[in-house]
Amino acid sequence: MRLSGVISFVIASLCLAGCSSTSGIDALDMQKPSNETTSSVVRPSAPIASVPVARANAARRRVEVPSADDTARPFGLAEEETVAFPAPELPDSVEPPIEEAALVSPPKLLSRAAPAMLAGPVTRYGFRDAKPINFGRSSPRHLAVHGVDVSRWQGDVNWEKLRAQGANFAYIKATDGGDHLDPMFMKNWRGAQAAGLKRGAYHFFYWCRTAGEQADWFIRNVPKVDGALPPVIDVEWNGDSSCQRRPSREKVLEKMQVFMDKLERHYGQRPIIYTSPDFYRDNLQGAFPDYPFWLRAVARHPSKVYPDRKWLFWQYSGSGLSHGVTGRIDLNVFHGDERQWRAWAGGGGRQMMADAD
Repeated sequence: MRLSGVISFVIASLCLAGCSSTSGIDALDMQKPSNETTSSVVRPSAPIASVPVARANAARRRVEVPSADDTARPFGLAEEETVAFPAPELPDSVEPPIEEAALVSPPKLLSRAAPAMLAGPVTRYGFRDAKPINFGRSSPRHLAVHGVDVSRWQGDVNWEKLRAQGANFAYIKATDGGDHLDPMFMKNWRGAQAAGLKRGAYHFFYWCRTAGEQADWFIRNVPKVDGALPPVIDVEWNGDSSCQRRPSREKVLEKMQVFMDKLERHYGQRPIIYTSPDFYRDNLQGAFPDYPFWLRAVARHPSKVYPDRKWLFWQYSGSGLSHGVTGRIDLNVFHGDERQWRAWAGGGGRQMMADAD
């Protein structure tokens, strides 16, 4: 009984020793990283580099140890106290930011117009009309700058008297078709300038001649001078001439474009289109939106006769009366005030496109 008890005691002691040894091994294994991962934690594919001891020490706060004399200083006023942090390491692909310089547009150079191009003082309206029309609130008299257009049918014009009556500009007939020159053109051209009027020339377009030869004829006879108003193409049906041809709308627009392009290249000014209500209705509605128009409307305001069309000049009468002219004369008005007139006329007719109202 005693021997068996001893044997039992020895066996129990050995079992207890085995259990204690196993627990120690398991405790050591717990220090190893687990091979398990979760969806929110990803094991790095390469080992993480350890931070050198020197760099770690540099990140620590270094405070000078005060000497015995420093103990008398108030708290927080050490003679030297520095904190050093390591400079951040950027990837090679990242460059330090560069501050962009502000872009400043160069100032625009403003050129003063040559004296020959400046418009003179505006003379107030003083014309009469053999067949006056009451335009109501849209009367042309509400506009400031009036003028005339002339041809050989006005005879010998006294330009000084015409200027005093209120003519600030004059469009002078120069050519018809491809071979006709108005016999009074050069005399009127010089006389208008001498009297101080702004002057321009117009061409009466024939539908029985090519556009190119008509443009060449105009260029041959109308001088290219500083201060002249833009050239005008007068497009109407040639009812009173030997040419009774009426081309299609497409052909009309094509011929006009050829003529105007040639004049613009030569004079450096975009031509003005003069027209009448019937020709406009047949050919020009919606055409040439980038060209200035001079519209004939002697009974109603242009906005009623040519809806939605912007215009620069309005011919409001074919029965005007004035000192300096024998018989009747066409009266016209510029669509703008005095300031706009000086800007447009002084700039060679390049600076304005009037509204339709």
